[in-house]
Amino acid sequence: MKLSNEYALIIPLCPLVASCCTGSLAFFFPEATVGFRRLCALFNTFSLATAMLVSLSLLREQLVNRSIQQYLWVWIPKNDFCLKIGVLIDPLTLIMSLLVTTVGVPVMIYSDSYMCHDRGYVRFYAYLSLFTASMSGSVFSPNLIQLYVFWELVGMCSYLLVGFWFARSSAANACQKAFVTNRIGDFGLLLGILGIYWTTGSFEISELCDRFAELWEVGFVNPIFANIIALLLLLGPVAKSAQFPLHVWLPDAMEGPTPISALIHAATMVAAGIFLIARIFNLISMLFPAMCVISWVGGITTFLGATLALAQKDLKKGLAYSTMSQLGYMVLALGIGAYRSALFHLVTHAYSKALLFLGAGSVIHSIEKVVGYSPDKSQNMFLMGGLRKYMPITGTTFLPGTLSLCGIPPLACFWSKDEIITESWLHSPFLGLLASSTASLTAFYMFRIYLLTFEGDFCIRETNWIDFNNSPSFSRSISFWGEAELESSINQISQNVGSVQYGVAQAKSLFSAHLRDSKESFETRYGRNLPKPEESGFVMTLPLVALAIPTALVGLVGIDLAEKTTGFSLLPEWWILPSHFFEIGKYFEVLTKILVNSSGSLGLSLFGIFISLNLYGQVNISGEKTNFTGLEMIGTNLVSPFGRFVQSWSLNRGYVDYYYDISSVRSLTSFSNSVSSFDRRIIDGFVNTTGASNLFAGEGIRYGGNGRISHYLFILILGIILIILLINFPPFP
Repeated sequence: MKLSNEYALIIPLCPLVASCCTGSLAFFFPEATVGFRRLCALFNTFSLATAMLVSLSLLREQLVNRSIQQYLWVWIPKNDFCLKIGVLIDPLTLIMSLLVTTVGVPVMIYSDSYMCHDRGYVRFYAYLSLFTASMSGSVFSPNLIQLYVFWELVGMCSYLLVGFWFARSSAANACQKAFVTNRIGDFGLLLGILGIYWTTGSFEISELCDRFAELWEVGFVNPIFANIIALLLLLGPVAKSAQFPLHVWLPDAMEGPTPISALIHAATMVAAGIFLIARIFNLISMLFPAMCVISWVGGITTFLGATLALAQKDLKKGLAYSTMSQLGYMVLALGIGAYRSALFHLVTHAYSKALLFLGAGSVIHSIEKVVGYSPDKSQNMFLMGGLRKYMPITGTTFLPGTLSLCGIPPLACFWSKDEIITESWLHSPFLGLLASSTASLTAFYMFRIYLLTFEGDFCIRETNWIDFNNSPSFSRSISFWGEAELESSINQISQNVGSVQYGVAQAKSLFSAHLRDSKESFETRYGRNLPKPEESGFVMTLPLVALAIPTALVGLVGIDLAEKTTGFSLLPEWWILPSHFFEIGKYFEVLTKILVNSSGSLGLSLFGIFISLNLYGQVNISGEKTNFTGLEMIGTNLVSPFGRFVQSWSLNRGYVDYYYDISSVRSLTSFSNSVSSFDRRIIDGFVNTTGASNLFAGEGIRYGGNGRISHYLFILILGIILIILLINFPPFP
């Protein structure tokens, strides 16, 4: 099927119409909507699938024509100012559109089962469609004003979806944090857009880069001012794509439903920042200081995100810091001019991370059936282990996503990450060192997540037996009684101090004996009838299998067989000439050459996996094979100071939140209290004093106004006498 580029408008309109219809139905007819909730989900999924098919068809046409077209309509007509809206179709637009839709459709299918028991089921789908429509609208925007409008809609949707369960205080705080942090970046972006218009006189993306280049060549643009504009424009992507130092909202955003985490981290919100830098790359590439800042922001974010993920206990937060690190790779690549490598990694990472988050959601969904709804327990990796035996499809599909981010060939992220590492070494040894060391750390913490979640033995017994939140040691986290019973027992025996000491000693000995019992004996005595995790249903496992395919193969599609980059082209030449695809010998020759050249980065990744296997594999403790808590044990037994430092650094988020709390939150609170005190004591005091003075003066005058003319004449004469005396005998000569 051939479609004209004019039909590109269908792509953002399909999910937008679906969102408006679903939202209106839920708002005006809430009772009727309950009966049609599954039809609403089907309608939203079908609309996005239609947009996906249109994107695929237009991309096929783009592979042949290689054209750049715009379809514009006048929005604000003025004599000296004319703003148009419309769509811009080029390779970058269509690849991003296909990415958003191909990730969005599996997420919508997955959400039907994940959210089916939620009371906000229909509202969730309305938000989800609006989210994809907003991202698609920003992708097709031909000018910065239209892009900024959809950019803000993306931020609004993230606020609604992160705080979807707003009754929980943690979710409400998380969406507020994301909103405030992104407002900082969006304010800088708005200033940058205004600065670009003041310099070039245009908002059109296709014009402003050329105009800026012409003005730059003739020396009309001040270099300092131009770099300030570029850095202000960068501030928006720094917040949206969770770059240092505005990354603090990303782990808290895990309070939203897991399908939203997959969409945010794969193809919408965080991808919007990378897309914006790529869209105005021609402009920024002329400014060396701005490019240098971009590259170092990306490099620092890459390494920081990897270190923060090293000892995370929460499954989703570990994946969130992984996203932060991989986004840093993309920004680093854009900063050093590796435009194609950055967007290549954006695509490969999107499918891998969508697969991982949906796999994590499948795990959490299953664990909640065992421990009940408790994010502190259902997302704690140290309460998992051995889930591959209970959830074979989830475990099998989670592994290629893990290996892909680890940088293992031939999976997707290996090819794109290796390109970025190579370009980093060619540009700067320091950036190359950051990129290479991060690759090893990524392999370590990603395989750690997989091992703690799917390998070893299943750790959960009963919800009230285990409390891993306060103590990292397994031997201190088991209680054979409920909290209320334990508390009453302690209160009962506390009457006799000697008895308490004796009882505690006996309890410790019995406790140690129970820990030495084998797992079979434990389950025979206490856990025979305990619930076990189960594999998720077909509706949830189908998207996992579907996303595992591009995770394995999309990296091979992006390899440039010609071994060269033609300008900023995203579409390799061999895509257009199918006959080249059948030249198997040449294809494998290029693959072999790439693998040989990437032996260094591959070795670092394998080293990280090896360390992770040694630390988080099964080890013998007290004659029993069991999972241990990794870096917690490192901190106590192996390399005590370093292990404790790594654990503290990771769990405290690199202390960045504490710094913000001290430098911003507390300072702002103190300043606000000072202003409030000044307002109450000075401003209100002056107003209240003035009012009281008028009140007392009025009351005094009221008693003098008795209506007797003789009194008025007496006061008048007395006043005249006083005036005469003051004139004749002034108090100060």
